[in-house]
Amino acid sequence: MITERLPRFAMPSRGMWVEAIERGWDRLANGELIAAAEAAGFELLLTTDKNIRYQQNLTGRKIAFVVLGNQQWPTLRRYVERVVAAVDAAAPGSYTEVDIPFG
Repeated sequence: MITERLPRFAMPSRGMWVEAIERGWDRLANGELIAAAEAAGFELLLTTDKNIRYQQNLTGRKIAFVVLGNQQWPTLRRYVERVVAAVDAAAPGSYTEVDIPFG
């Protein structure tokens, strides 16, 4: 699952993704969104919200978190391999930040 602030791009390693907004989850707060995603069986949350680990208790979560350091598509597109690698390496309950420089 990816959150609404990310540009659309294919992640061939997982084959498919669902945006939170497509499920009507765009109105949910982070804690509610995480709970809804876990209840729906999602394995991974891809987001640009670097504060999520400070705002939410991620201990004991089943869902993995991959946090991107930049949401601007012109920059992000040059680092898609890093994102794919982080998604492929994600394990239940893990938290990973993908360094994507600005500019």
